[in-house]
Amino acid sequence: MRDELGEILDAALAAAEPGRTVRRFLSVEDGRVRVGDEVFEPRSVFVLAVGKAAGPMARSAGEILGEALSGGLCVIKTGSEEPPEPFETVAASHPEPDERSVRAAERVEEFLDGLEDGDLLLVLVSGGASALLADAAPGITLEDLKQLTGALLRSGAAIGEINTVRKHVSTLKGGNLVRRAAPARVVTLLLSDVVGDEPSSIGSGLTAPDPTKLEDARRVLQRYEIKAPQSVTDHLEKDHETPKPGDAAFEKLTNVIVGGGHLTATAAAEKARELGYEPLLLSTYVTGEAQGAANLHAAIVKEVLESGNPLVSPCAVISGGEATVVVRGEGMGGPNQEFALALAVELESVEGWAALAVDTDGNDGPTDAAGGLVTGETAAAIREGGGDPVEALAENDAYHALEAGNALFSTGSTGTNVNDLRVVLVSSETRLR
Repeated sequence: MRDELGEILDAALAAAEPGRTVRRFLSVEDGRVRVGDEVFEPRSVFVLAVGKAAGPMARSAGEILGEALSGGLCVIKTGSEEPPEPFETVAASHPEPDERSVRAAERVEEFLDGLEDGDLLLVLVSGGASALLADAAPGITLEDLKQLTGALLRSGAAIGEINTVRKHVSTLKGGNLVRRAAPARVVTLLLSDVVGDEPSSIGSGLTAPDPTKLEDARRVLQRYEIKAPQSVTDHLEKDHETPKPGDAAFEKLTNVIVGGGHLTATAAAEKARELGYEPLLLSTYVTGEAQGAANLHAAIVKEVLESGNPLVSPCAVISGGEATVVVRGEGMGGPNQEFALALAVELESVEGWAALAVDTDGNDGPTDAAGGLVTGETAAAIREGGGDPVEALAENDAYHALEAGNALFSTGSTGTNVNDLRVVLVSSETRLR
């Protein structure tokens, strides 16, 4: 089952290959640019790519546009693929911003300021765009932004809540990029890393009307008891609202979703079926704490083994979404590693199953591992390796526990980012009792 889990992941990632997603929706013929069902005849075409998949998305767009491309700017995560000329590339930090993230935001603003009426700006957005652009509102320093970002990431807040705050302390997010690009026509291809594929949430809604309000951002900070820097608190008390649906800024805007978590989960299900496992695509909307999600998946495995419900083995239980971790300990890990470890503890000594939980970009949380691959033997292997799986969960130290049990799963950078993927295989060779 370990090898089969690897094959399933390969199929899922192939479906979300950034270049492929761009090529499905973008084409050029006789000077006309087609994006999905719309056709444009611009004076000039410029491309702005931002996110973990920005490099390969920009490369494909450049190949398709050819001589029609007048210029391009690509903001990537440091170490990611860079597109060829004529793209200018700026590398920045993720998940927390740094000085390079500030420079990236400044360069994007300069790029947008050069656009004119008759120009078409093709924006390519993928997961990670929010952190890569440190476009702090006036009065908010980089250190304040880093402190705020770190606190939000550790709080257990959902990505939508985090982005609600980000949008209201920024100069480009929350639809402000479209305002800045005026009077150019803006068309955005979005490779989604958020649950529900809502454009206003992907990349903190760089090119989408913002349905959230300043009051919503203040409530997120209150709900998770986040002590924000004074500059952030002061800014959120001012009447600097983001552009809302119906704003004139969006009259020349088109947003197109080119891929996301449902695409990868569906590809995973198809591959599982090909390998002989009846798939159950549980949901691509799984959010909340990773340990709670693990308990749910463990309950399903037990039910399958006990009663053959909701599926008869061999079967595959597949889910996507974005789990979170409330950091209470001093350990190291990410939501997928915590999910995998919690599942290993919950199903310790249960035979006939194996599970893979990964962040599809190849980096789960602030670690170099994509996630974890566990079985009913993993918890015992962790103890044999000198770790304590239960204590590791309490200390949010899933990384070192899985490492001790030889259960860390690494892919390196995948070049895409479409959220979490979890696959649990249950064989037909065992029963719970």
